[in-house]
Amino acid sequence: MSKSIKFGLMLQGAGGHMNSWRHASAPADASVNFRYFTDLAQRAEAAGFDFVFVADGLHINEKSLPHFLNRFEPIALLSALASVTQQIGLAGTISTSYSDPFTVARQLATLDNISGGRAGWNVVTSPLEGSAKNFGKVHPAHSLRYEIAEEYINVVQGLWDSWEDDAFVRDRDSGVFFDAAKLHKLNHHGKFFSVDGPLNIQRSPQGQPVIFQAGASDTGIELAGRSADAVFTNARALAEAQNYARKLRAASNGRDPAAIFPGISPIIGRTPEEAETKYQHLLSLLSLDDVLAYLGRFFDHHDFSQYDPDGPFPEIGELGQNTFRSTTDSIKRRAREGNLTLRQIAYETTLPRGEFFGTPEQVADALITWVEQGGASGFIISGPVLVEAFNDFTRYVLPVLAERGYWQPSDEKTLRARLGIPFKANRYAVQAPELAEVK
Repeated sequence: MSKSIKFGLMLQGAGGHMNSWRHASAPADASVNFRYFTDLAQRAEAAGFDFVFVADGLHINEKSLPHFLNRFEPIALLSALASVTQQIGLAGTISTSYSDPFTVARQLATLDNISGGRAGWNVVTSPLEGSAKNFGKVHPAHSLRYEIAEEYINVVQGLWDSWEDDAFVRDRDSGVFFDAAKLHKLNHHGKFFSVDGPLNIQRSPQGQPVIFQAGASDTGIELAGRSADAVFTNARALAEAQNYARKLRAASNGRDPAAIFPGISPIIGRTPEEAETKYQHLLSLLSLDDVLAYLGRFFDHHDFSQYDPDGPFPEIGELGQNTFRSTTDSIKRRAREGNLTLRQIAYETTLPRGEFFGTPEQVADALITWVEQGGASGFIISGPVLVEAFNDFTRYVLPVLAERGYWQPSDEKTLRARLGIPFKANRYAVQAPELAEVK
């Protein structure tokens, strides 16, 4: 083996395309169809994927993506999927700005125990100001959200260490249920949270759930460098992914940097012509109004329909800087450097061809290049239409990667082990190095 690339599958309804629900490959109600998600998770597990990944958001309006308007809450969905799968990891998004650390620690520890050590938490700070109105709060500024998130993660991880791994003796003969010396209160009193603990659930076979972090701004990368086991990025090109990786290494300050998982939406055809035909069909499902509304999501739902679509990208000041800063900067840069009209950048943003477009061999080449040149540790596979992308990827691309020595399915049972992330030792336990290695 050269490098066995790790893969996750993004569960996002019918797909990431603005109108994926119109495609015949998935049910129109895919985002709330549990049988559909069960089938995808089981098929991903059988195909050798390492985890499934559920994104989330807390604010919608009439211009939101269809699969945002009507979808399952991640932890409830993943807990249900834990009961119908055996090995595949289960990662979900929870906001640190609009949830409680004790509750989240308990929910994720429960998922981790239910699944036998397969849970992961994608830490987000919720960029949209509308989220605050659903919780009766004032939306924190960008830098403050990340300051809150860092303390939040520390609290949650501290609660996950409430019990040492062997604290529950359960000796019926002696009547000893637990070793009190191995129970630890957190007693956290910080700037944003006061949490005594302990947590009322044991540790899992992987010690703690895997921490994913999805921030792409410099502040988000700094948090990931200090706290994350893995990161989810939206890098669109290898150079962008390499730049992200350099920043992450610098932010890690000697700590092993997090594994990097770009989210990609491959469009695959057995021939270049077939890939192009699929792309053109997906384009046909989009109207100009659709793509302008999609573009507006990143700029505080700005109404781009008021501009000439065949003119240059308009001057809109600082819109989006407190929400999707890295994304809006990228859109503006691509429009400027490519001399693209508003119409062109809107379609290109909504349905990019990207570097993972073409034949199975071309897509495999791109995956290998990104890994070998430091842009990725693995990938989270999505797709304009999820079932089509998943079918094409497993049927055509995985065999090419396996033949070239870049992929083989893992038989590991915990998410940490599947991703090559060490067991998370309890901070209070004194362990021999060989014992920690075994775990």
